[in-house]
Amino acid sequence: MVIKVFVATSSGSIAIRKKQQEVVGFLEANKIDFKELDIAGDEDNRKWMRENVPGEKKPQNGIPLPPQIFNEEQYCGDFDSFFSAKEENIIYSFLGLAPPPGSKVTKSPEEASSLPNGDVVGEAQGTPEGTEKAEEGGETEAQKEDNEDAGDLPESQEKNKTEEVTKEGAEGDAEEEEAEGEEEQPGEEDEEGS
Repeated sequence: MVIKVFVATSSGSIAIRKKQQEVVGFLEANKIDFKELDIAGDEDNRKWMRENVPGEKKPQNGIPLPPQIFNEEQYCGDFDSFFSAKEENIIYSFLGLAPPPGSKVTKSPEEASSLPNGDVVGEAQGTPEGTEKAEEGGETEAQKEDNEDAGDLPESQEKNKTEEVTKEGAEGDAEEEEAEGEEEQPGEEDEEGS
């Protein structure tokens, strides 16, 4: 099975050239066998690509833009679907290929079996959500310890914290006013002495 990437080598669009380069570069870097087929220089390639892109995948004007990716005769997708598959780490299933031996991804998400807790087999543990929950749990533990020490309820504890912050803020403001007052005093003495 050979992956076919339809490209326009003489495209005037920088966006299209970048997309083509990203697809081709990714396939080369991962040593995936593919053929680069030019639609700008070969009318047969252009005609074949246009006829074989499914109707629902064609843009409103009916002319699909490169890069378009096929596995032999089977349509895989355009750049957007390629990019999504790459980001989701399901590029081999997107291309209709078996993953190389020893790769981390052995099955597509549809084929992967789920564990009872909802995790997917082989999926990394300790997601950011789990970290956030652990951090929240740590705060809850600290709050419980404070409550036990002070004998306060969580609501009254929040009021106490607010009062402390208000007091600290007021003390800070008073200190600033005193410092400003001290600065003005020498100036006032100069005026009185004149």
